Amino acid sequence: MIKETIILGSFLLISGYLIGIKKATWLLAGYNEKRVLDKDKLATIVGITYAILGAILLLTGLLGLPFAELFALIAVGIIVLQIIYVQIKMVR
Repeated sequence: MIKETIILGSFLLISGYLIGIKKATWLLAGYNEKRVLDKDKLATIVGITYAILGAILLLTGLLGLPFAELFALIAVGIIVLQIIYVQIKMVR
């Protein structure tokens, strides 16, 4: 069991739920809400990504898999790439 990966996975899973299902886009930082073209699409894309990454991190942490820390770094990289995508494609 890897505590850090479990904590990060739980945080991402909860954030994914709040952003994707409850449409709490105020949790997202780094963009001006007035400039976003489609807030529902933003919430859906980010929520699904966070939920999937959170579930995988939570499972790898609970199972104690040896590559859990590596996947956590990959997950952070995916989130950074998603931030760049949102800034380029969804913000005017």
